[in-house]
Amino acid sequence: MCISVFMWQAHPKYPFILLHNRDEFYSRPTHPLAWWGGETILGGRDALGGGTWLGSTRTGRIAFLTNFREVETLPHPKTRGDLPLRFLQSNESPQEFAEHVVREAHQYNGFNLVLADICTSTMVYVFNRPNQDNHPSVALVTPGIHVLTNASLDAPWPKAERLRQSFKEFIDEYGESDFPIKEMVEKLLTNTVKDEECMLPGIHPPKREYPLSSIFVETELSPGGPYGTRSSSALLVKSNKEVSFYEKYLDQKQWKEKMVAYKISDI
Repeated sequence: MCISVFMWQAHPKYPFILLHNRDEFYSRPTHPLAWWGGETILGGRDALGGGTWLGSTRTGRIAFLTNFREVETLPHPKTRGDLPLRFLQSNESPQEFAEHVVREAHQYNGFNLVLADICTSTMVYVFNRPNQDNHPSVALVTPGIHVLTNASLDAPWPKAERLRQSFKEFIDEYGESDFPIKEMVEKLLTNTVKDEECMLPGIHPPKREYPLSSIFVETELSPGGPYGTRSSSALLVKSNKEVSFYEKYLDQKQWKEKMVAYKISDI
């Protein structure tokens, strides 16, 4: 179901730090981290839907997504992975793009979408399940540490709070030093601690929610089959606009990794 933790505009050396686990059925075809779209977009790609869960561009645009856990889903929804992709392809500001998304948000199952422009120091959060009326909302993301699970931004699910705390401790440990990106992923995104039944969200039966209550997921869902964390990513942006994008991904039952570095262009 995916989980992200990120720090925005709150570190002297890194204006943006993101860690992200993507959970998906193992059978869903996926392309690992790479440049695509004419070498303009960097990210993994859902080979079935054509979109992405996390991507960036050379011009400083970043977008990532998690699904919202809900009981009822649409019979023929649009693919949510198309939303980050469209933002990365566009020239609109995060706010402008978010306003367009709001007008069509009813065509998608529940989602959390974060849109950022590093060059303008702007980050926007779009949520299409904020209240009983299902009216979508758009909000500027404030500086600090935020966690995104399968509820609204910063919802205090136990797994979210575990990740928030470990992330903060890691940041404090390294201070203003360079962060070891691979170690961050290994140390923070592989936690398999699960919740007690009384702490589960209670949206689905405990039998389904319990195996999904850890930061790193490995289970079997019915229907669907083997399911779990398919990739763990870290995206770090320095104040000099150097970007490091690292992905550890599962490929035919083997874990592989890829690192891409580039510098954001002001053009």
